[in-house]
Amino acid sequence: MKVLVLDNGQRSELEPVPETVEVVSDPTPDVEFAVLNFGAAARLPQLFAAMPGVRVVQSLSAGVDWLQPHVPQGVVICKAVGVHDGPVAEWVVAAILAMQRRLPEFIEAQQLARWDRSPIEKTPVDDLEGQMVLVVGHGSIGRTLASRLAPFGVRVIGVAQHARPDARPSSELPSLLAQADVVVNLLPLAADTEEFVDRGFLDRMKAGALFVNAGRGKTVDTAALLDALRSGRIRAALDVTDPEPLPDGHPLWHAPNILITPHVAGSTARWISRGYRFAGDQIRRYVAGEPLLGVLAGDPNPMRA
Repeated sequence: MKVLVLDNGQRSELEPVPETVEVVSDPTPDVEFAVLNFGAAARLPQLFAAMPGVRVVQSLSAGVDWLQPHVPQGVVICKAVGVHDGPVAEWVVAAILAMQRRLPEFIEAQQLARWDRSPIEKTPVDDLEGQMVLVVGHGSIGRTLASRLAPFGVRVIGVAQHARPDARPSSELPSLLAQADVVVNLLPLAADTEEFVDRGFLDRMKAGALFVNAGRGKTVDTAALLDALRSGRIRAALDVTDPEPLPDGHPLWHAPNILITPHVAGSTARWISRGYRFAGDQIRRYVAGEPLLGVLAGDPNPMRA
């Protein structure tokens, strides 16, 4: 069986590879399993045209919206389960702490060489203990986030399409939004999550609450978010935006009460090695006839882990 791996430098992370597997770096008609990263996004039509026999595509990213439109019907798509959980969860914790303690405003004062305590004198800050963090699109990243936040004494409530032991159903979202001090969006992009965070969603949020987006930019109505920020009702920390990359001069850059990073939440030094180790596990599962992890193709429920 042939497995396509475009990055030759990471092949060793796949080991041990079953004897029946040949790892190749060029697409051929008999490639059955392909490991793809976002860097191949521009080449997807050509890659799939050259691999008519492909049966499984393993993404190295947690989100596969860049991949799904190009994958031939019937081909199994798997997301990278667990690969980005820790890094993204840590970014969310960092963003919450930075915004809660007004660090962007103090950094701005530092750049001006100005000793200025006014940000916390005008709006006193509080610690996180006892605050409620609502996680929308609660899956493996949300569970990791809950574990990272536990030492701070916060109350984490997850929301998924249907109730689970660790998540409330989406039908409870309106009432939960009104109670949450922090709302974290981890939704993947799908037909029914595009602009899921709309004007009504933002209007239901508690006054002064923080909105954190580490999911996908297109799950948020940018115009509605801008209005909510400009009104002073909420604050925001965004690692993803719509559009993305965020162009020079876009009004989000100059919106009040906002922190923006350029889609780097999962970008840590070790994620790529973890991704290929996970792909190696998937290859071994496939050869052994065991169920694959993170299967998304045909899944009608994008909020499920």
